[in-house]
Amino acid sequence: MNEMLCMVMAGGRGARLGPLTCHRAKPAAPFGGRYRIIDFVLSNFLNSGYRKIYVLTQYKSSSLIKHLSRNWHLGGTSQDFLEVAPAQMRVGEHWYRGTADAIFQNLNLIHDARSPRVAIFSGDHIYKFAIDQMERSHLKYDADLTIATYPVPVSDAHRFGVLSIDHDHRVLSFQEKPQESPITLPGDPSRSLVSMGNYIFKTDVLSQVLLELNREGEGRFDFGKDVIPRLLAQGARIHAYDFSTNVLPGEPLDAQAYWRDVGTLDSYFEANMDLRSNLPTLNLYNRSWRIHSAQRDYPPARFVVDPDRQNGYVHDSLICEGSIISGGELNQCLIGYDCFIHGGAQLSEVITMSGCNIGLDAQLSRVLLDKNCSIAPGARLGQSREEDQARFPFITPQGVIVLPKGTHVPASGPIEIAQDVADLLLADPATRTPLEALPNSYIISQGRFRHSYTSAGPRYLQYRGGDRSAFRPGQAPAEQILAKTEGDH
Repeated sequence: MNEMLCMVMAGGRGARLGPLTCHRAKPAAPFGGRYRIIDFVLSNFLNSGYRKIYVLTQYKSSSLIKHLSRNWHLGGTSQDFLEVAPAQMRVGEHWYRGTADAIFQNLNLIHDARSPRVAIFSGDHIYKFAIDQMERSHLKYDADLTIATYPVPVSDAHRFGVLSIDHDHRVLSFQEKPQESPITLPGDPSRSLVSMGNYIFKTDVLSQVLLELNREGEGRFDFGKDVIPRLLAQGARIHAYDFSTNVLPGEPLDAQAYWRDVGTLDSYFEANMDLRSNLPTLNLYNRSWRIHSAQRDYPPARFVVDPDRQNGYVHDSLICEGSIISGGELNQCLIGYDCFIHGGAQLSEVITMSGCNIGLDAQLSRVLLDKNCSIAPGARLGQSREEDQARFPFITPQGVIVLPKGTHVPASGPIEIAQDVADLLLADPATRTPLEALPNSYIISQGRFRHSYTSAGPRYLQYRGGDRSAFRPGQAPAEQILAKTEGDH
């Protein structure tokens, strides 16, 4: 059973995550302090026993490929592999034009594998999934296509493909991202059954329908818009796999299934915050279902009492390796690896990625910091909605302040955006518009010391006791930087 070929769709741009994905593909975005989004689907395949995996990349894939090449190696026989398949223009002068086109352009890999079944899974969702159970369902029903499904509130149905099924889980109809009147669950008008974007095909069925669509042309390049409707019209056996019935080894039998698309900044923020709840639905501590990622040589997290303030409080928070909490107060926070929180800092519902530095007496509430951001002593973020909207270009509909990679926030005045990231933000209309709306809210830091890859964490900044001169309002901390990072920042 575990000979099935696995294809991971990891070329997504993630446009709605703009400030986080202007320089990386969505599957490469950090998650949970120490992981990348793609680690979840790859761990699901590995834990389920599958070891023939292609990762299809396209959009700004450098960070993703670096992560995979450094940290994902499948040992064993020559039959085991995890390989990157970048867009190569094998069948024409164009890149991948949609999900189905990405698979069509790599049919040679599928044919070479000679597997009777192909799993095609999205690389940008957060979930744990025993995929072998879905394959058993696929074989039980002798399905041409099996679609993993999950119920969502009807208000969110417009973001997904929506299905209706019969009593035997056979798919009767399919709506691709309906903007009005989505199909609802029988007896439950508040929810819709949606596709998770995860499929298992019979190889010959997949190959045939892709060849047909390619011959017809007319821009038919997606599974939701083109492949599934075509197979339904042809009377193919399409079955829905109920993800809620998936049982993971090591999890309680009554454990609730967890899946998040994290397609928006607010959903990304909420999914990260889910990890630090008292009883997290996504259990990262299940020893029987580990989420694999980079192994870093950082020391344990350290908690230090500030001798001048004698304070230090951490509640319902996750602190990753290599980080130092020097007397700050943290409530419902997720702190990435290699970060420094200084004395008197007060953080509430804050997510930091790696290499961030929060200055003395800073106050942050509902803030998302990408890698290598720095906050000056005394700075206030998330304390006044009116002040925040005048100062920060990127604020989500739910009021979360988002700081792009390498940003420095002084105590007052415009924020400083690293030049390499600013160039990318200004090149994308989705992120350029908020910057143009607040032209006086930011400046662009120049020079090699303010590259976004320069860590602001404890290993690279001179930060001693109560010396507030380490950061001065309105001034980038370039003078204090001792070295550039050599690692994965």
